[in-house]
Amino acid sequence: MMERARRASQYLFTLLANSYLSFPLTHSIYQGPLKRICFLGLNCYSCPAAVSACPLGALQNFLSTLRLTLSSGQLQFGAYVLGTLGIAGAWVGRMPCGWLCPFGLVQELLFRLSKIHLSLWRPLRRVPYLVLAFFVILMPLLAVDRLGYGSTWFCKLICPAGTLEAGLPLLVLKPSLRGALGWLFLNKLGILAIVIGASLVVTRPFCRSLCPLGAIYGLMNRFSMLRLTYDESRCVQCKACLKACPTEVSFFDGRDDINTGACIRCLRCLKVCPTGAVGLNFEFRKAPETEQET
Repeated sequence: MMERARRASQYLFTLLANSYLSFPLTHSIYQGPLKRICFLGLNCYSCPAAVSACPLGALQNFLSTLRLTLSSGQLQFGAYVLGTLGIAGAWVGRMPCGWLCPFGLVQELLFRLSKIHLSLWRPLRRVPYLVLAFFVILMPLLAVDRLGYGSTWFCKLICPAGTLEAGLPLLVLKPSLRGALGWLFLNKLGILAIVIGASLVVTRPFCRSLCPLGAIYGLMNRFSMLRLTYDESRCVQCKACLKACPTEVSFFDGRDDINTGACIRCLRCLKVCPTGAVGLNFEFRKAPETEQET
């Protein structure tokens, strides 16, 4: 039942985030007032059907003009992006990745097409934090043009969601854009192809090895109000949680904390645990790492 609810939530939020269905007639993207609101998942601003902004793109836009706005004394209040992510992360941690992210849904559906299932190399978990620091924060701040403007470097150089949701559809809608294609688009097309190929054999490879949005939410997993709990005394080491986990979190053997940043809060472990060793709390203080029966 819980997995059906999660899947329904993914479909619902994907449709809500991409509900501008008149784009085949207008041949343009939606630019109405809803675009001032950040969607909590990875969904490209330039997607023809998108009705909201991508938090990563909005954050990069804010940082890319920060130097100029500070020097002019007219700081634009772009910190609302961090506020949106901060509030969501403080309440539920990385749950938006597991319950409403459209690109996460795409990867999960691709994985279901293949019978070959491989594990992801664990050290790749650290890469999203490096991508966040370098491409989302430092480059928009420091890699600027002669006028002092930065750019949305993650969107330009890496983001496969932007290629799938915006780049390819816009090429269909506006054939005139095809003549302007260059190495940047080919690079992103190659990254998209790798992610699609990897998604057929590894669960959510982009989320686990590249996504800086997941890194932001992941930093809040240990401190969010919604927290998973693990009662070691009830665990029978059946590994059902590990087999069900889309990000291969391994807490029953001590390799991971149950609230590690890799967890997308899909709650599959809660559903499959046969002894009730996994629980769920929502509280305003930090929950203990391990709860034991007295």
